[in-house]
Amino acid sequence: MRKLLDFLIRKRHWFLFLLLEIVSLVLVYRSNAYQRNILFSSGNVITGKIASVTGAVNTYLSLRDINKDLMERNGLLEMELLRLQDQMDGLLADTVAFRGFTPDSTEVFDFDFISAEVVSNSISSQFNYITINKGKADGIAPDMGVVSSKGVVGIVSVVSDHYAVILPVLNPKFRLSCKVLRSNNFGSLTWNGRDPRMADLEELPRHVVFQKGDTVVTSGYSAIFPSGIRVGTIAAHKKQRDDNFYTLEVLLATDFTSLQHVRIINNKRQKEQIEVEQEAKRND
Repeated sequence: MRKLLDFLIRKRHWFLFLLLEIVSLVLVYRSNAYQRNILFSSGNVITGKIASVTGAVNTYLSLRDINKDLMERNGLLEMELLRLQDQMDGLLADTVAFRGFTPDSTEVFDFDFISAEVVSNSISSQFNYITINKGKADGIAPDMGVVSSKGVVGIVSVVSDHYAVILPVLNPKFRLSCKVLRSNNFGSLTWNGRDPRMADLEELPRHVVFQKGDTVVTSGYSAIFPSGIRVGTIAAHKKQRDDNFYTLEVLLATDFTSLQHVRIINNKRQKEQIEVEQEAKRND
């Protein structure tokens, strides 16, 4: 307390000066209409500037929540599109038994999704991995498919309570059954180990008709990804050692260099499908 009093005493001239300045401004404001209007206008300008800056800061801080909400909505729309594609494929495959469907149908779609954020990502190693901020506590399990807003990302490999590690397309261990959208012929997608933008679609029959720019999507021939999820576009092609097959160079739809948000696909019937397939193999 004594130090505070000593400080006030030492700086009394400054405090007196500030007090007199305030008194002078008050007298000028009350006695002169012109100065009063100027001060009032200046105050409004300053207040407006402060409000503008505050609004801009609040808007910037809310972008994270807005972006998350948009990711959720986009994911829901993608799942709805896949559900409708699944229904249409069923109708086209069995037009004789067509009895129509309505929006309030009680049929349950096999897939839903869980949103997550990328906390670690590598693209320059031979074996790349991605870490996300969701785990067992959020319903994540190994062998779940992972996609971005643009296309396929990879497969969940290892899971802890609150984190999961993804085996991405940019890893030689990753293989995915894909097809050229215009022909429905399928092959196996692998990474060439060099360019993070490119992958190879191998074992595609030579009679397949395709063009540069054609879309490559998931085939649906697994319990991990539904059919029709975008993988990339054909950039070029080359013959394999076996002249009966082509290898297509695919420009990946997902930009792994700027990946921040992903969605983990949950196949509600994955366990059942894997069990029945394993049972069939045991009976061979």
